[in-house]
Amino acid sequence: MRILVFGGSGGIGLALVQRLAQQEHNHVVATFHSHQPDVKSSNIEWQQLDVTSESQLMSLSATIGSIDWVINCVGVLHDSSHQPEKNLKSIDAEWFLSSMANNALPTLLIAKHFSANLKPSNSPKFAVISARVGSIADNRLGGWYSYRSSKAALNMLIKGISVEWRRSLPKVCVLALHPGTTDTHLSKPFQANVPQGKLFSSEFVAEKLIKIISSTTNDESGSFLAYDGSPIPW
Repeated sequence: MRILVFGGSGGIGLALVQRLAQQEHNHVVATFHSHQPDVKSSNIEWQQLDVTSESQLMSLSATIGSIDWVINCVGVLHDSSHQPEKNLKSIDAEWFLSSMANNALPTLLIAKHFSANLKPSNSPKFAVISARVGSIADNRLGGWYSYRSSKAALNMLIKGISVEWRRSLPKVCVLALHPGTTDTHLSKPFQANVPQGKLFSSEFVAEKLIKIISSTTNDESGSFLAYDGSPIPW
């Protein structure tokens, strides 16, 4: 299979790239933003890319050829200046828009420009890393406005893409996936509150997500699933 992983340099993304590349029949094209991981394999091809740049996405789609899976692992929860908001007083308009630009918009642009690359595949998959906190029905704590809203927007995009592609790409399975709390840079500031046994390694999560992507069919397109395969309410 030919597999395209956006955000292949991040914790979950890199684990997915390495796990997928262990299977000899796979060829993995993985993107990184600034620093290429020191991971080399004959079936891994690294591409530097800003996933928020439509022109760069267009250029990659024009040269990569046909692909079987697209997985978008890019996401932002915090940076050196911003943490998830605890209340309305903490809202920063620019950070809210930045969260949307990084967590939601890239998936829409990827779907726009890579649909033709997926079309030749007999079993195409389009999966994105979402988050349970993006579930509107499951929001019982409030706060985290920018991240929650951007992931909720991402979920709506996945649902909309799946509806359109039922007509234009009927073989494709479109999925939003919740990885659970994973031991990565993104979750580091919040791990103290994670229940025992619920902080997962990137390798564990990668294996679980690959199993879900492999086993789901186009009849399940438009699903929002946790790492264990259980459905999550939108």
